[in-house]
Amino acid sequence: MTFQNEFTTHDTEILPTSPLVEFWNDTLAPKFLKYRHVLEGGLSRHSETVMPMLDISRGNHVLDVGCGFGDTAIAMANRVGPDGQVVGVDCCDDFLDIARNRPERRFAPNVRFETGDAERGLGVAQYDFVFSRFGTMFFANPVAGLRSMRNALKPGGHMAHIVWRERVDNPWLIEARDIVRRYLPAPGADARTCGPGPFSMADEDTTRAQMVAAGFTNIAFQRIDAKVQVGRDIDDAVNFQLAVGPAGETYREAGDEGVARRAEIVIALSELFEDVQAREGGLWMDSSSWLITARAPR
Repeated sequence: MTFQNEFTTHDTEILPTSPLVEFWNDTLAPKFLKYRHVLEGGLSRHSETVMPMLDISRGNHVLDVGCGFGDTAIAMANRVGPDGQVVGVDCCDDFLDIARNRPERRFAPNVRFETGDAERGLGVAQYDFVFSRFGTMFFANPVAGLRSMRNALKPGGHMAHIVWRERVDNPWLIEARDIVRRYLPAPGADARTCGPGPFSMADEDTTRAQMVAAGFTNIAFQRIDAKVQVGRDIDDAVNFQLAVGPAGETYREAGDEGVARRAEIVIALSELFEDVQAREGGLWMDSSSWLITARAPR
């Protein structure tokens, strides 16, 4: 059964792929694949911290929205056991190719991965639990995306998503961005981006209002602090920052000007990462996220 069939809405029209989804697949996915070791190895600290807190039970049906490389979906499949099911959905086919072929998936036959755009519907009242790790911040229409997640829940079902907190609490992204913007202009209003951005849900009051508008109840925020890996070494960290995140967006949008100034930007970023203590096979910096939990009305 395909994702399109399973999560069909009352409107059977097949909509064209959104520009944002095209941008993720064409531009961002190759960069994310190249730095999978940074993204998955670092971000997993947050999901590993929150996984024991999630209200998931044996036999539950679970949806993982923006599942990426599939590690969280497989972890939850182990939680729900053989009588439960987990569906991981992402808009990037390249991510899902990795998810489907992870070696540990052999021990989780109750998980499958499907392509889909969460903002265009995830089905109705099919799941006991809906989860997202660092995916909801990129919804072009946050209320629509969150409402789609709520609609996918059975009455009284639970959801949880992890989003980045304020910029000041996440120097691993912001310090590099600030350095790059000493040399290059900030992206303009017409820039092609990954969506609202990693800090679009950092403000508790704003995000709570979006979730209320999407129909959630029992909304709670819990701060999670963890180290994230920014690279195996200084060169890896510098190249990662120039590929993804706010620094990478600035560099990409600068075009030829960015290429012309790359050498001096690399020197400046290298000086930043020289002050980062190496441990556990890489460079790690401070980061902070929100674990946001809520319920669908009964």
